[in-house]
Amino acid sequence: MGVVLNIEDGKRPSINRLLELTAADMGRVNELILSKAGSDVEMIPEIANHLISSGGKRLRPMVTLATAQMFGYSGDGHIKLATSVEFMHTATLLHDDVVDESDLRRGRKTARMIWGNQASVLVGDFLLGQAFRMMVDVGSLEALDILSTAASIIAEGEVMQLAAAKNLETTEDEHFAVIKAKTAALFSAAAEVGPVVAGATRTDRAALRSYGMNLGLAFQLIDDALDYGGDSKKLGKNVGDDFREGKVTLPVILCYRRGTAEERAFWKQAIEDNVADDAALEKALALMTRHGAIADTIGRARHFGEIARDALAPLPATPQKAALLDVIDFCISRVV
Repeated sequence: MGVVLNIEDGKRPSINRLLELTAADMGRVNELILSKAGSDVEMIPEIANHLISSGGKRLRPMVTLATAQMFGYSGDGHIKLATSVEFMHTATLLHDDVVDESDLRRGRKTARMIWGNQASVLVGDFLLGQAFRMMVDVGSLEALDILSTAASIIAEGEVMQLAAAKNLETTEDEHFAVIKAKTAALFSAAAEVGPVVAGATRTDRAALRSYGMNLGLAFQLIDDALDYGGDSKKLGKNVGDDFREGKVTLPVILCYRRGTAEERAFWKQAIEDNVADDAALEKALALMTRHGAIADTIGRARHFGEIARDALAPLPATPQKAALLDVIDFCISRVV
């Protein structure tokens, strides 16, 4: 079951401009990733490289690089900060897969399925340690403050999500608070540390912080929608994995709120009692279609995408600004 969006002139949004603008710097970031993921403890680079090489787009570090370039930065601090951002993201994925008991990540077995939960958590901790060492190397207390604050917020988001697990009484606002912490905080930090190291004004920094936050919210809401309306090959996981794991995401929240007493009883059985087989998934998808839950989740993602677009509006026209605008369209178009 797919969700169709209208794309002008039949052209699918892409991040090609961002890829081109950051290609040289990303080459340096990739070298630093391999260097800093190294260790004499054999299992550490094995696990780190398993996830690092698994085909992620590295969108967050590219945002850091582009926002530093936007203000004419010519040093190498943005390389270390972009690498720190990617290590923070990778560590979060390692920890998430353990907490969520996930079997697949980007179409491959998760590290925890190969090396176990303990090793995955500890290697995630190693990557966080390396990230903070690189932040210190840059010598910007403001950048260190932004990224260390983001690390704390992400951990809080994980705990919030754990506390709300399988709770069908979760409200939209509560869900937004979780994804703001778990996903959007790192996008926001990634977008702000670039201009910080480039010496941009506080107004410009605030604009990019807002851009990153709202882009992150849109990104996660599209992920929520994709679990029920996506393609397994594109997702890198099975459609319905969130459902099988009992995750209360926005499509579920909307469907549960709008459902009849009988439908709410179904959701309680599926989510709270773990009756989430293929037949239950098929019924869940039918209910989501009936109540417009996926379409409305996408609508909310579009709303945050527009706020991100407005946040960039006061900034001067540059190739980097154009590329960051492309990222908004690209993130939302993933449901096509």
